[in-house]
Amino acid sequence: MESFLNPTEILKQLKLRRNMIAADFGSGSGGWAIPLARKLEDGKVYAIDLLEEPLSALRARARVEKISNIQTVLADVEKGVEMLRDASCNLVLMTNLLFQCQDMKKILSEGKRVLKSEGRILIVDWKKDNPLTEQIEKVSFEEIKGTALGLNLKAEKEFEAGSYHYALVFTKN
Repeated sequence: MESFLNPTEILKQLKLRRNMIAADFGSGSGGWAIPLARKLEDGKVYAIDLLEEPLSALRARARVEKISNIQTVLADVEKGVEMLRDASCNLVLMTNLLFQCQDMKKILSEGKRVLKSEGRILIVDWKKDNPLTEQIEKVSFEEIKGTALGLNLKAEKEFEAGSYHYALVFTKN
């Protein structure tokens, strides 16, 4: 049976602690930020997106669901997120983001910059051969992995994230 992306199930694989600080790069309207904020009850989620409209929708959804540990940030992660200090996050999410970007290395570098030592980056992106995204140019699993390893990130885990996505977890040494 085919399965689509389930953020709650994928996040379970990360063994998150309630007090962690996370950044969701390219958060959109909160498909990942909301379930992540529920897991990080005593922590914080920075939901970062290039567009105000999805961030506004996320703020409204968080209010309705009484979630108060999300801070929305309007920023272009390829240019850097100035408000996030170096080594300030335990986790960075990059979900369905890298296939859309101009410079994957810049985004991965920014993710590494904001990670604490032993912090992790979760990357979830489209599989190359799937019927849902035939017209989209996808970034390859091998290209992402090669770029991350070239930035001295350590490959921790690889797994299927539903029928149409793959997931990679990298650790900052």
